[in-house]
Amino acid sequence: MSSEGDLLGVVVMTRHGDRQGFYQDPKTYTPTLTTVTPLGTQQEFQLGQLLRNLYLDPSSSSFIKGINYTLADQTQILARADAGGEAGVILDSAASLLQGLFPANENYTTSLANGTTVASPLGGIVDGRSLPVESVEPDNDISLEGWTSCGAFNDATNNFYNSAEFRTRGTEAADFLGQLPKYLDGRPVTLENMWNVFDFMLVQSIHNKAFKDALPETFLEQGRALANWHEYNVFTSSEIDGVGNIAGRTILPSVMEGFARIANETDPLKIMYMATSYKPFLSLFNMTGVASANPELAGFVNYAGAVVWEVRKSSDGGPVLRFNFKNGTADNSFKQYNFMDSTGDVSLATFVNHVAPATINSTATWCGICGNVQDRGCGALVQAENVGRMKALPAGLSVADAGALGAGVALAFSLCVISLLACLGFVSLGRRQKYPPSVRNSDLVK
Repeated sequence: MSSEGDLLGVVVMTRHGDRQGFYQDPKTYTPTLTTVTPLGTQQEFQLGQLLRNLYLDPSSSSFIKGINYTLADQTQILARADAGGEAGVILDSAASLLQGLFPANENYTTSLANGTTVASPLGGIVDGRSLPVESVEPDNDISLEGWTSCGAFNDATNNFYNSAEFRTRGTEAADFLGQLPKYLDGRPVTLENMWNVFDFMLVQSIHNKAFKDALPETFLEQGRALANWHEYNVFTSSEIDGVGNIAGRTILPSVMEGFARIANETDPLKIMYMATSYKPFLSLFNMTGVASANPELAGFVNYAGAVVWEVRKSSDGGPVLRFNFKNGTADNSFKQYNFMDSTGDVSLATFVNHVAPATINSTATWCGICGNVQDRGCGALVQAENVGRMKALPAGLSVADAGALGAGVALAFSLCVISLLACLGFVSLGRRQKYPPSVRNSDLVK
């Protein structure tokens, strides 16, 4: 399907910019903290500028009609950033991108009653309309980090490590891996640890000239190929609702919300922006057929990589999606890719019908899939459900007897419990408080 109809808006998903060293447990993907670099903030700022030139420039063929392109209108743009594993790296990257999307405006002034005119400081960089970024905390919201504390995901990862395919690849890579220890500063050089091996090589190649000069010319790309294979197999499943796709399954409700709001012309939203790690890209590329149609995308995206789903009005008036991708600084511009086993644009209805059965729309559903009864709100859900069940038992009826009442009653209890928790503040069914780009939760308690 092809469409050159009006561009209604865009849903944007980006990976953070360049950062310092980072380690994540290869079995659970539990991370260590790291920090963004000046290079990383520059990469994101430039990405924001590119997005502005494409979608906020009235002379561009991709201009979003009706958007305020001079001052940011908070009703038209919604920004969310993962505040989990890489924490400040992703939040700071989001702030830099938004600064490029809406740069300093020297015309942001006000006239006072005494006749003077006051301009915003720093040449308009603080314009009083700075876009808030929703800090998505994994303990409170599963949408941007579906894999964290998920036992079923950990089990699937370990099953992959124990598979015949993994052992065969390890044998094939043994000679290469055997040459790496002298460059890795004592880090374990195994195929299981391949993401950390490659990440160390990449960070050092960018920031350490001595390391870059010493590393044989082909080693970085050989490491990248193995890390791509490793991560793609961990964060995908052959079945669309497989647990390997959990990073995509939890972010999809937010993506589809963006599509629906933008397609609704009575809703002012024009841009939904989500700043994440590389993991949701892998799952989504698999679930939507992007990677199968474009094998070069079957791997993790580069720093400041970005997907833009354009929501357009087709010739028959219905909304369609166009998939554009830029793989960080390796690409100069965005390129349109085929997806969903189609050529060109795909109807929104087709997309939703394909992915909706696999989406994870609530914490309660996530807890059940992951087998978690303690973390990320699951413990509170279990406790409240048990209390609710006990209070609802007729006199003389035991808990064991109550099991015969069936799954329908349990579902009704669950719905009531979730509503109760929402009223009490333990579970949020709507948006959390939004913070300016430069503010994190830790700053609020100082």
